Amino acid sequence: MKQRCTIFLAAFSAALALSAQVTAANSAEIKVLGAVAMQTALNELAQAFESTTSHKVTISYATAGVLNNRIQSGEFADMTVLPRPVFEALVTGGKIVPGSSSVFAKSTVGVSVRTGAPKPDISSVEAVKRSLLAAKSIVYADPAQGAASGIHFARVLERLGIVEEMRPKTKLISVAGAAEIVAKGEAEIAVSQTSDLIRVVGADYVGPLPPELQNTSDFVFLTGILTGAKQPDAAKALIQYLRTPEAARVIKAKGLEPG
Repeated sequence: MKQRCTIFLAAFSAALALSAQVTAANSAEIKVLGAVAMQTALNELAQAFESTTSHKVTISYATAGVLNNRIQSGEFADMTVLPRPVFEALVTGGKIVPGSSSVFAKSTVGVSVRTGAPKPDISSVEAVKRSLLAAKSIVYADPAQGAASGIHFARVLERLGIVEEMRPKTKLISVAGAAEIVAKGEAEIAVSQTSDLIRVVGADYVGPLPPELQNTSDFVFLTGILTGAKQPDAAKALIQYLRTPEAARVIKAKGLEPG
């Protein structure tokens, strides 16, 4: 009897050891380079993915322009999440594995003010122009740093014909965080992607810019596996998870439209 128990315990221990080895073999650290505008949604989804798999997700965020330069310079990662223009350029340049691309989310550009401050009228193109001209100060991401929302809003100012009028009262920042600036009282109006704005305590989200001032082609964010990925299968599993109904609910809650 004692001998049978000893044999059973030995077999059980061996099974546990084998199970641990299998789990370790099936585990992977997925390294992701993500556009900063997708941070709140991706962080939550990465945690949910980790809780249902044995994988770990490590995400590095920056503006699309900065990430493009890092990828073009050969920085390693398994996958990326970037707006369409930058993403498609990487596909053309052979930096994305063919057939691995998938739409993650679509974004809008909106406006925030400090909590309790009067909300500007942005209900029409002319209303936006009047509100911007009346504002004492605005803040948005520096287009020169490759920020997608900053590049777009600079074009909006050009379309409205008020570039010179707005220049002396404009504060440019190098990364996302325009709403934090207005929350501190350091600017009156923040302009950024909606997903950046709605997450900030101390700032009230006014709403999206009118449809005529949106960019419906470029503000589509795609995921794809990078060439040279060390964990392509795990990255593929993560991309598939980002397309599930569960993921879509999170994406919507963060002010985005699921792909």
